[in-house]
Amino acid sequence: MDKPRGWTSHDVVGKVRRLAGTRKVGHAGTLDPMATGVLVVGINKATRLLSHIVGTEKTYTATIRLGQRTVTDDAEGEVVEERIAAAVTEEQVRAAAARLTGSIMQVPSSVSAIKVAGERSYARVRAGEEVALDARPVTIHAFEIHRIRRERAGRLQDVDVTVRCSSGTYVRALARDLGDDLGVGGHLTALRRTQVGPYGIDQARTLEQLAEDFEVLPLADAARELLPVRELSPEETVELSFGRRIPATGSEALTAAFAPDGALVALVKDVAGLAKPELVFAAQGEGA
Repeated sequence: MDKPRGWTSHDVVGKVRRLAGTRKVGHAGTLDPMATGVLVVGINKATRLLSHIVGTEKTYTATIRLGQRTVTDDAEGEVVEERIAAAVTEEQVRAAAARLTGSIMQVPSSVSAIKVAGERSYARVRAGEEVALDARPVTIHAFEIHRIRRERAGRLQDVDVTVRCSSGTYVRALARDLGDDLGVGGHLTALRRTQVGPYGIDQARTLEQLAEDFEVLPLADAARELLPVRELSPEETVELSFGRRIPATGSEALTAAFAPDGALVALVKDVAGLAKPELVFAAQGEGA
């Protein structure tokens, strides 16, 4: 899905449930309401594939405003500090982005969905508590600066960027940290996710498009894009469909195993010299 601005990921799932006529709908990787772009949604059997999509790399385009800090690290929150960012140069911005590229320790935004003592961090913040989350390792594979624009007579600067990062990265925390590194504060004003693992924005459909024509990516095609592939013999297809092990794939990676007719039979992984079914989609060789 191409999630619209102002919708929660849960809102999108609810709409897809109504369009699909089934309760069995889920998503892989939450997008904040202010964000737009790729939200991978699974329907019926495809929900079982979602957990293997959540941990994949993500790519975003974003705009970071330098000169203002907000309580939420994005444009949804109240401005709590403002500084003149006019003196910040493009070279300084690029150098700060480079320092935030690679393996880093990132403190998530306090209004994230991370649980603290069993309660969501954002709920504690909204209740008036001060929440300090622990830093966690993330990887920023690319932090590209495209354009820098002066706003409000040059007092503030807007930086258009592309970020490619590991799962679990908070782009609004990256905006905050870029501003802090430059000594002027920063927050996120726009965010669009353009890639989740192998699934790009060019494949995404709007809710309006889905309402007109409920066409979805077949489960087998989704698995072929996501994972290494193994083509099964008829005999291996039967064995896997009953949950039995077959000869090893020869790879440590989780692999999508397909029947001769192209149906996704199972996800397999080599264990003790044999390919073990981790998840069976087509019981007794039936199509997925």
